[in-house]
Amino acid sequence: MKVVLLAGAALAAVATATAFAGDGANSAEPTWELEVTAYPTFVRNGDDFTSAVATADHGPLHLEARYNYESVGARSAFVGWTFSGGEETTWELTPIVGGAWGTTQAFVPGLEATVTHGRFDLYVEAEYVHDSHDNSSSYLYSWNELSFRPVEWLRLGVAGQRTRIYGGERDLQRGPFAGFTIGKFTIAGYCFNPGSSEQVIVTTIGAAF
Repeated sequence: MKVVLLAGAALAAVATATAFAGDGANSAEPTWELEVTAYPTFVRNGDDFTSAVATADHGPLHLEARYNYESVGARSAFVGWTFSGGEETTWELTPIVGGAWGTTQAFVPGLEATVTHGRFDLYVEAEYVHDSHDNSSSYLYSWNELSFRPVEWLRLGVAGQRTRIYGGERDLQRGPFAGFTIGKFTIAGYCFNPGSSEQVIVTTIGAAF
């Protein structure tokens, strides 16, 4: 409950700041941008599951909700603020703060970052899952992608992650991925630990509105 209250307080603070900023702004009000993504995951010698992430962006304000992400059976919610810049090389940084409940009860600060140069981009997502009941269960999670777009609708690259959701012995996992964008829809596939007994296939199906 304490984690949920902390996340709610952070959300209220950011929403209040946004309202005050909007009162003094002369520019047009930004529109909401929504995205929903499912992650069907297939674990060799383990249990398959599906994670889901929903995001809502209103100007720099970033809201995010997740299911089966920090652990199977966990729910989490975040609020953040996006900073961006650059011309030839562009960047976006979104510090986030939130909490998880369900099978994992934790205070979770994190960062999402993207750097793009021409057809190349680097994406980094990291968070510290601070378990509210067992400090030894706290851990640093990360998901990283380095990709190249030979054409606008195709994204190819390598990915790495540090997670405990699969329950295997590997702390770090790596592998190739490919993604396709068709209008407002994105489909991608990731193969971590290819060919090993701990191979994990992560697929993604997303839609933006």
